[in-house]
Amino acid sequence: MLRWRLILGPLIIALLAALCWADAQATRPGIWLVPLAVVLCLLATQEMLGMFRAGGSNPLAWAVYLGTLLPLVAACAPIAWQQYPTDCHVGRLGWLACGLAAGLLVALVGEMRRYTAPGQTMANLGAAALSILYVGGLLGFLVQLRLLPVAGDVSRGGLLAMLSMIVVVKATDIGAYTAGRLWGRHKMAPVLSPGKTWEGVVGGLVFAVVGAWLALGPLASKLGIVSERDGLSWLVGVLVYAMVVSCAGILGDLAESLFKRDAGVKDSSTWLPGFGGVLDLLDSLLVAAPVAYFCWMSGLLGY
Repeated sequence: MLRWRLILGPLIIALLAALCWADAQATRPGIWLVPLAVVLCLLATQEMLGMFRAGGSNPLAWAVYLGTLLPLVAACAPIAWQQYPTDCHVGRLGWLACGLAAGLLVALVGEMRRYTAPGQTMANLGAAALSILYVGGLLGFLVQLRLLPVAGDVSRGGLLAMLSMIVVVKATDIGAYTAGRLWGRHKMAPVLSPGKTWEGVVGGLVFAVVGAWLALGPLASKLGIVSERDGLSWLVGVLVYAMVVSCAGILGDLAESLFKRDAGVKDSSTWLPGFGGVLDLLDSLLVAAPVAYFCWMSGLLGY
């Protein structure tokens, strides 16, 4: 497993770096990353359907695919404008909310069309709604991060918001894995995820702080994004950001472990040897995305 991680990990990073570079140069920020988001959404939805069926639910596949895709596509709506209007009543986050509502309506209509007798309708609708909210809605927050006008600059500032979250979450994963392997003794959640330890959590938080400093320091400077704060005030913001986003990522990892345990599967799929499935790669990012979005919108970091 480690061998595949060492092979695929750098390839995934190189692909993301190339797409981010192209996206930063684009006249419409986000345009290069949207196809990747759509592909990830469809693959993640397929994995959710597989776990639902393994757990005994059978939601309508086309309705789940379409319903899960709608929030993501709606979240991308601001890309249609070269300069998003400041007086738009929907707002940026409003597009995602509309997409979530539309996705749930699709699931409802799909189950209405195939209903013949009492049985599994409520369970199927619950499963469909989970996919729509968990995959479509939380991926939509990743898009919202990319489209944030940080320091008045969507092209580079939004890219910094998205990349800082990814760096913190993945640094947490690396730190938790390393510390857990070296010093892990005390189980964190033995039923959900026997491999996770409290020593790993501490290692993940330490790596998260380093990752946040690198992302919001050197990387931000490279992108030309400067915080209005400096010194201790800036450092406190970075520490708080690292802690809350890192903890959200850990919860996201545990959430997907819950789904897999309940469905009785080890990995969400075998798309990525060494990593498991697409959801195994995205799980921590999905839950961390809205938390990071709130941090940026609240002005925690002073940009």
